[in-house]
Amino acid sequence: MSLGHSPWNPARPSPGGSLQTGRGAFWSPAGCSRVAHGQGRRLVRTPFVKGGEAINSPPYEGGAGGGRSTQGVRNACLNRSRSSGPNNPPAPAQRWLIAVAFLLGSTSALAAEAPESPASRPPSAGSDQAVKRALDYLKSTQKPDGAWESGGFGRATSITSLSIMAFLAAGHVPGEPGPYREAVEKGVRWVLAHQRANGLVAANTSHGPMYCHGISTLMLAEVVGMTPDAELAAEARKALTAAVKLILLAQNLTKNADNKGGWRYQPTSRDSDISVTGWQILALRAAKSAGCAVPSENIDHAVDYLKRCASREGGFGYQPGGGPNNPRTGTGILALEICGEHQTPQAVAGAEYLLKHPPRWSSEYFFYEAYYCSQAMFQMGDKYFLVYYPKLAAILLEHQDKNGSWLSGDGNDRTGGRNYCTAMAVLALAVEYRYLPIYQR
Repeated sequence: MSLGHSPWNPARPSPGGSLQTGRGAFWSPAGCSRVAHGQGRRLVRTPFVKGGEAINSPPYEGGAGGGRSTQGVRNACLNRSRSSGPNNPPAPAQRWLIAVAFLLGSTSALAAEAPESPASRPPSAGSDQAVKRALDYLKSTQKPDGAWESGGFGRATSITSLSIMAFLAAGHVPGEPGPYREAVEKGVRWVLAHQRANGLVAANTSHGPMYCHGISTLMLAEVVGMTPDAELAAEARKALTAAVKLILLAQNLTKNADNKGGWRYQPTSRDSDISVTGWQILALRAAKSAGCAVPSENIDHAVDYLKRCASREGGFGYQPGGGPNNPRTGTGILALEICGEHQTPQAVAGAEYLLKHPPRWSSEYFFYEAYYCSQAMFQMGDKYFLVYYPKLAAILLEHQDKNGSWLSGDGNDRTGGRNYCTAMAVLALAVEYRYLPIYQR
């Protein structure tokens, strides 16, 4: 059964606290506005417009990128009670969140400061060490120019961006001291160097560059929201503005009723699928949290497309009328939630589907499932997350190789290679850290 094309190799198939996004936002000529200046740690709000009335975006503590700095979050979270994270020597009470502009906005920054119920964190004693070993592996496989390779298909902005996000999810920030700072910064600059004149962020333009573009746009939005490096923030913001514009233009092409509102492999595609669509939605949400204005009608059309992909048997299909599987279902649930469509019948049915179909090692597109379903079930609440996630975490810990990497037994995942599998595993395990706003309900 065809699932689409993969983020690591566009010629191969792939599957396909959540808070209000302010769906009434508009696209302004300025693109992505700078919501704060300098490195001051002040709270700011970026206005959006809904129904003709200005509303406010989430509060951010100003770093050079306009997002909430890690130092500001450290100070806010000194009293959080949780175990220490990978490569984070301070005592457990000093474990901190990175509030980057990642997918979720609204009050996630405030939620990050609230006390956490110990019962809400599934026990996973080996996660910290597993993540540290995985990051050491990724650091060792980075190319001298800053890129990471995707299996046998060479350097890719998608795999490089996923690897960067793995470091961010574990608390390693460009522009701040740390054991992986150089790796992260070199990776970001390599991605920036591969943006094309039309805004497309892709090292190659084979059959499906919109995968690479969506993932890379998502990463750039995180960097804009968190880095204290003013020069890097400015470069990333400029690239983000052009990247978001391309996503919107691709969605706005004339498409038939089944495909309207979605995206597919090319910026010029007239059809859509849930897998490519999922990445573009995540990128738009992250960009909005970083200060980009996004038209409400684009979000509305994307939501309508997602709901058309919902299957009658529960879960989500690759395209309207298609059958469900776990990776597609996780994509559909998470995308709806971050669009502000909370606990919809389609999402609830999808979560029930995932409970009936627990994760299995070497299942088709296992690491795609790990990435999307871990986040989706968290957004759906403890009823679902505390059942699904411990099973997934146990599988990941069991199958990590001695060198710190992962490589799936599924042929599609293996095409992506160890860098892809390892980055996706870290991002799945990082849900329990809740460093990123997406991991806040």
